[in-house]
Amino acid sequence: MTLQLDDTELVVRTIAETAIENEKYFGDLDSVVGDGDFGYSLARGFEQVLEKWDGYDRSDTGTFLNAVAMTITSRIGGTSGPIWGTAFLRAGSVLKGNPSVSPADVVAALRAAVEGIKKRGNSDVGDKTLLDALVPAIDAFEGAVADGYSGGGALAAMAAAARKAAEDTSSMQARRGRASYTGERSIGSPDAGALAVAVLAERLAEIWPER
Repeated sequence: MTLQLDDTELVVRTIAETAIENEKYFGDLDSVVGDGDFGYSLARGFEQVLEKWDGYDRSDTGTFLNAVAMTITSRIGGTSGPIWGTAFLRAGSVLKGNPSVSPADVVAALRAAVEGIKKRGNSDVGDKTLLDALVPAIDAFEGAVADGYSGGGALAAMAAAARKAAEDTSSMQARRGRASYTGERSIGSPDAGALAVAVLAERLAEIWPER
């Protein structure tokens, strides 16, 4: 499985469209213990990504992702902009200059995104953030690729891991973000960012075989 630029474009466009479609759902999740602006912020930012779509530099996959990152950072409000923008920027930096992308490259880019999120958000796995779904999802993707799964199979494994891990955040107490201010009241509901990761991964797994 080798990915070309058009595959990366499909991934980014799917993420953008899914974030916009789930604006209310993500906002409702965030409003339980957060300030409720997560869905709105994400949707407005990715609307800008789609509006600027045709103007992005497509010299290679990494350059394209870096251009998307700049839009996300400048257009998504609250804490989400820096977090999601950093993720795209770090992933793009790993892939910059690559004419094609291997599964190992994808894993390296995702790992770099995780490290960027940790640093930007001063957070880690266990703090009840999107990392609690994203890291297990990447682990599952890497394991599936190592076991010889196709792209679709690897994404399905990734989505399943993300969903389970996201739902498991219900039993955790938030230690970062607005939800952390609620203390033990944050226990009992899943993290909005983690569930967003699951929804996005599931959508990618759904559309990949159809591409």
